[in-house]
Amino acid sequence: MLRDIGGTYVVNGVIGLIFAASGPVAVILAAGAAGHLTAAQLSSWIFGVFVLNGILTLIASWVYRAPLGFAWTIPGTVLVGASLQHLSWAEVVGAFLLTGLLILLVGLTGRVRQAMSALPMPIVMGMVAGVFLHFGLDIVAAVGADPWVAAPIVIAFFGLQFHGTVSRWMPPIIGAFVVGGIAVAATGSFHPGPKPSSPLAVPVFTVPEFTVRAALELVLPLAITVIVVQNGQGVAVLRASGHRVPVNAVTIACGVWSAAAATVGAISTCLTGPTNALLVSDGRRERHYIAALTFGVLAIVVGLFAPVFVELMQAMPAAFIATVGGLALLGALQSAFRGAFGSRFTMGALVTFLVSVSDLTILNIGSAFWGLIAGVLVSWLVERDDFGRAAADRSVSPSPSPSTATPRGGGQTSEAVSPPSRM
Repeated sequence: MLRDIGGTYVVNGVIGLIFAASGPVAVILAAGAAGHLTAAQLSSWIFGVFVLNGILTLIASWVYRAPLGFAWTIPGTVLVGASLQHLSWAEVVGAFLLTGLLILLVGLTGRVRQAMSALPMPIVMGMVAGVFLHFGLDIVAAVGADPWVAAPIVIAFFGLQFHGTVSRWMPPIIGAFVVGGIAVAATGSFHPGPKPSSPLAVPVFTVPEFTVRAALELVLPLAITVIVVQNGQGVAVLRASGHRVPVNAVTIACGVWSAAAATVGAISTCLTGPTNALLVSDGRRERHYIAALTFGVLAIVVGLFAPVFVELMQAMPAAFIATVGGLALLGALQSAFRGAFGSRFTMGALVTFLVSVSDLTILNIGSAFWGLIAGVLVSWLVERDDFGRAAADRSVSPSPSPSTATPRGGGQTSEAVSPPSRM
């Protein structure tokens, strides 16, 4: 490890951490505000997603000598924010725990790939697009309500994308976060509240409440976002860089860690796509795990000082949180639309999107669940040929031959995805 350490990999790890601690955290704060969570509950949530996932990142990246960066499901966070408007926090925590157990069960079956292809991806992406849409609309509303704060953030975000080299060294969301901080300071919009009693995080343990409505509304959609959307994206990013990913082991780890995170009120763990893309953005493939180790260590530090972090973020004006959080999801929203309305299952994806973006509630169950149900039913009725073509593609496409990623010091091997040729 000492031989592999280098400035490039440490910097990549730092950038990955800054990304995770900017826009994605703003999404958590927006979800918490929708559910009227206390500062202590938000601190515990951030403690869980940073400290626990940082520890998992260190363990997995060290064992497999691969950049396996774990974080939390952002689509799931958005979904929870909507659910907190009619579910209690204890019900949501109960759903977190059940989601972890379901993910663990899927991983133990050894059939993760089959689970990932059980639902047509366009329909899943239609749900994600519907869940994300209001965050994009919040950007527009924030610019209208507080232009002196929101407009510079938007300009910086798109301005940094104008030149590819600049955006490579300064990810647009990080630059937008910095510019937003300057705009807040210049307008005098920073209003800190009472200081936390301790700068160190104190986990808040919530007794879970298991209800049918919370289980139906959250468990399946959360598990889908972890296994299909987030882990699928993370695996694709790492495969494109030539890394072998122990898919089943990753799924099992996400299940165990999601259940552990639920005890402190933190959302489900996943193999993150955007952060891993930053971790492998430069340098030699065999040394990328150093970036992941750096990210893991820094994530633990951020999580330990979660109260200070939450205090600083809550002192920001609402327009700052809405704009940064919305811009952090803008690329994901664009990808969701592309995935939903490509060539197959387009009607099912459209119905899923329309139902998911609505405020439809039936039997006290939110719209994301009913969007999936409605989309699958519509596709089954009017797009049966697409199901046949998808099945035919899976049967004729050569499945990746299982290779083995051997942990450090030997031990049992785990199923892994074979790396493609370098692009």
